Amino acid sequence: MPRFTKANEKFLSTGLNWVADTIRAVLVDTDQYTVDLVNHEFLSDIPSAARTATTDALTGKAVTGGSTTSDPIRFPGVSGNESEAIVSFKDTGDPATSSLISYHTAITGFPVTPNTGDININMTKWFTI
Repeated sequence: MPRFTKANEKFLSTGLNWVADTIRAVLVDTDQYTVDLVNHEFLSDIPSAARTATTDALTGKAVTGGSTTSDPIRFPGVSGNESEAIVSFKDTGDPATSSLISYHTAITGFPVTPNTGDININMTKWFTI
């Protein structure tokens, strides 16, 4: 599971804390966004048109044996374009300072086509350091 380079630096310098920080996930339309794991650092690097939906704060977060986990995630009441990726990020309340963490495309059931209903993803393991 690829991580953004700046996220690696922040985890190693205490700028990110998987368990203590508010972590969310955003559903991404890859027709509107091309990932750049080296240069993209903040949620604002993903165009708003590419951000189909966002979860509430992740719950049940833990780190075990270097792997980050959470409870399954839910994108509530999703409408918009077909989406092919999920990006985790530290939510500061401002896209310009909300750090991107990991980028995922190999997800069971993807791509997803929103139909105004909830999208539930049984994704519980995010990445391993």
